[in-house]
Amino acid sequence: MRHHMLLIQTCLIGLCAVTVCVLPPDARAQDRGTLTPVTLPPLPHPDDPSTPAKAVFGRETTPAPLAARAIGFYSRGCLAGAKALSVDGPTWQVMRVSRDRYWGHPDLIAFLERFSKKVPQVSHWPGILVGDMSQPRGGPMLTGHASHQIGLDADIWLTPMPDRRLPREDREEMMATNVVREDRRDVDPAKWTPDHLAVIKAAAQDQEVERIFVNPAIKKALCREATGDRSWLTKVRPFWGHDYHFHVRIACPKGSDACEDQDPVTAGEGCDASLAGWFKESVLHPRPSPNPPKPKPPLTLAQLPAACRSITVVK
Repeated sequence: MRHHMLLIQTCLIGLCAVTVCVLPPDARAQDRGTLTPVTLPPLPHPDDPSTPAKAVFGRETTPAPLAARAIGFYSRGCLAGAKALSVDGPTWQVMRVSRDRYWGHPDLIAFLERFSKKVPQVSHWPGILVGDMSQPRGGPMLTGHASHQIGLDADIWLTPMPDRRLPREDREEMMATNVVREDRRDVDPAKWTPDHLAVIKAAAQDQEVERIFVNPAIKKALCREATGDRSWLTKVRPFWGHDYHFHVRIACPKGSDACEDQDPVTAGEGCDASLAGWFKESVLHPRPSPNPPKPKPPLTLAQLPAACRSITVVK
């Protein structure tokens, strides 16, 4: 299986575009945002092919004024013609607004609006809280997410939207609900509810959805509790982190010929031995390697699809 799973990281928080939160490189999406963002200085040589792509795309504040296209793979690409999700909607609210990561391909925006309207119909949630999507022109982020680069990924908090509009301070300071038990082997019964299952199921049943990533403990709970038609479980894949949000990925849109789809999901519900493997002691508590691998250098502009070079310069 190509490089796909290695590229779906733990959905970490990063810095915003140009107006950014100054956070450590390993800051996670649960970290707070800021009410006083700062501005990054311009790059001396932004067109140099060896420039880290995240340094260029992390400074973009407007979408590329081109026809909407997802370019490249989810973890190695960019986005033209992005659309911003409204910070407030009838059945959604955007969190961590200071990151400026509420952009996506119009198909992703349409999905979020469609899905959020369904949530109150299948659960007791008034709507959803939306975390990181993509930057205005996609591309790698200054910190966090290996994916979320082509406008087709979105993080949905495992916290229901309140029945009031959250003030900006709450958007930046409020913490999402971690539904995973402390030992990481199952969900926390004090926090996990049937509504969580219903909301994830509703997302997975949308035809545009390609994958949903959740913590293995959440996948275990879904496998145990799902009734009736369980075919949607195929799309729900376990992966590290994802204990306070689930990561939705939609398929390459029509007209985005340069978009690279993932391999088809593995057949079956995914509730078999492959899931049990996530709970081995060696997986939950791996021994430190005596020779830890060196961090990979960041992607450069030259390593992205050629079309991404033009995305960063068009005004």
